[in-house]
Amino acid sequence: MSAVDVTAVPTTRVAAPFRFLRSELGLVARRRRNQAGLAVLAAVPVIVAIAVKVANPTSSGGGEGGPEFLSSITGNGIFVALAALALEIQLFLPIAVAAIAGDSVAGEANVGTLRYLLTVPVHRTRLLAVKFAGIVAGTFVAVVTVAGTGVVAGLLLFGGGEVTLLSGTTIGLGEGLLRLLAICLYLTACLAALGAVGLFVSTLTEQPMGATIAIVMFSMTSWILGVIPQVDWLHPYLITHWWDSFGDLLRDPVAWDPLRSGLLSAAAYAAIFLSAAWARFGSRDVTS
Repeated sequence: MSAVDVTAVPTTRVAAPFRFLRSELGLVARRRRNQAGLAVLAAVPVIVAIAVKVANPTSSGGGEGGPEFLSSITGNGIFVALAALALEIQLFLPIAVAAIAGDSVAGEANVGTLRYLLTVPVHRTRLLAVKFAGIVAGTFVAVVTVAGTGVVAGLLLFGGGEVTLLSGTTIGLGEGLLRLLAICLYLTACLAALGAVGLFVSTLTEQPMGATIAIVMFSMTSWILGVIPQVDWLHPYLITHWWDSFGDLLRDPVAWDPLRSGLLSAAAYAAIFLSAAWARFGSRDVTS
């Protein structure tokens, strides 16, 4: 064996996992339903911006979060992105994550490629890791699509300039965009926890649509329980409870405690359900 051959072997072994990851990311990006989902996500901030522009409401000093971001849109277009995120985090974004996660393993089993994929051979743990990485990447793209479209639409229709935070402090547009990026990363972490739940559900069935519906129902049940005061003791443990805390990144100083709680909650859900997915998939008899 020549020196060239000797050095080529480890390079191939190192490159193989990245080829698998690139293949998974490409598969997620090429699916028509994912592309259609991104189009729907992008349409919401555009609709919000146009609706506010047509209505031309009187600008006010900013709300405390949620849909009240709408009251600050006419003062600065960046709030279109924040309002769109606040609106879509309750339904549209979870549906987008559920579609990607539900299809991750169940989709392979449904079309009969899972068994052949494992005979490449691909270790089951690595397969789950790559699938979850694809879910996280898809989640980030979905969140950034909403935020990016909102920023572009907002700046075109309402302009930019200084950003007035929820605490009344004024910052520059550049810092405002950095805070928006931090919000996108925070929401990606929160939604990735839902993706971990979805990965586990996807190992239980060969029907990706059924897995997607189950994930959406799980998310919606959490939202419903979160507004029932009689079970307020349960609220901090719900997967969706801390998602709205992204507004605390728009305060001066930043209210870190809710954000830490949200990240810890997301990490706990991810650890529990990824472990459950590994335990289930590691012992599963794959026949399709």
